[in-house]
Amino acid sequence: MQTHLLSTRTISPLSNGCAATASASSSPSVAARLRRLPSGLQSVTGRGKFSLAAITLDDYLPMRSTEVKNRTSTGDITSLRLITAVKTPYLPDGRFDLEAYDSLINMQIEGGAEGVIVGGTTGEGHLMSWDEHIMLIGHTVNCFGTRIKVIGNTGSNSTREAVHATEQGFAVGMHAALHINPYYGKTSIEGMVSHFVAVLPMGPTIIYNVPSRTAQDIPPEVIMAISGYPNMAGVKECVGHERVKHYTDKGIAIWSGNDDECHDSRWKYGATGVISVASNLVPGLMHSLMYEGENATLNEKLLPLMKWLFCQPNPTALNTALAQLGVARPVFRLPYVPLPLEKRIEFVSIVEAIGREKFVGQKEVRILDDDDFVLISRY
Repeated sequence: MQTHLLSTRTISPLSNGCAATASASSSPSVAARLRRLPSGLQSVTGRGKFSLAAITLDDYLPMRSTEVKNRTSTGDITSLRLITAVKTPYLPDGRFDLEAYDSLINMQIEGGAEGVIVGGTTGEGHLMSWDEHIMLIGHTVNCFGTRIKVIGNTGSNSTREAVHATEQGFAVGMHAALHINPYYGKTSIEGMVSHFVAVLPMGPTIIYNVPSRTAQDIPPEVIMAISGYPNMAGVKECVGHERVKHYTDKGIAIWSGNDDECHDSRWKYGATGVISVASNLVPGLMHSLMYEGENATLNEKLLPLMKWLFCQPNPTALNTALAQLGVARPVFRLPYVPLPLEKRIEFVSIVEAIGREKFVGQKEVRILDDDDFVLISRY
């Protein structure tokens, strides 16, 4: 049986660098509270007991596979400007439409997207079994992993599930993980830090803060407490410009999680880029928005599309739009349903204003009838 030996060099969860000393920028209250964690909380994961203060710089937690494909550095992730939170298309029986999915990924690559989030909120990972989820990550890596960075959403409100899914995701070759804070049940500040500490050693990781969905903000003190981990790639931040600037001033990579704010976040507040829903539809224009300097004219032109995409909770509008463009079948896994007729008519006007040639796909944009949509409750 192989024995995993821990190096004597360790990193504290409060470190802001590669040494064992806690960062001076960490919140003293967090440091004090973490020191009071019960001993039962010192076990991070899986095989063997790893204390919070004994995660080494040189060792990863044991994986399910002896070989991890496409090992990617954190720097490879922090350099990405445009990451698409990609849609998952379905067949009429509710299974994945991999032909449509592959076509959509190719369109993202051709449009200049440098990474994709697989099975995120937009990709409806929360409606997938973990088998489906990991299969789709592996499929994306095998088909496109040399052309685009594959970031698997392996987050969960259960730390055990997050650890297991992340092990599997890296075992099938994903380049990075996306992790949300525990939702619904929620947890304490110490619990959030411990949750992230359990998954960070496995590979490059983006933390996702979206309080409108989790009902709990990830406060800066949590991000600062884990910022010293070498696998901490950065944060997908949905709280707004002030929070973005707070992190970028400290050298933490930030991706705007709000399409309608991403231009200003990028060029006025120092964000690295955007994790985008709109780029499913107009990847080339979103690439220009992130790479070609301030462009208020282009941003203004895209704002009606961005606002339309969030007129109902994401991904309702995106699913409707891709069906109208003929890029995905008009199949919805419940509880998502298509936008009403008046919003579908509005989308046609938005496409005409921006230009059909700027959108993915080759077919003419259609309004579609209500009867054209298929709603699946069992799949």
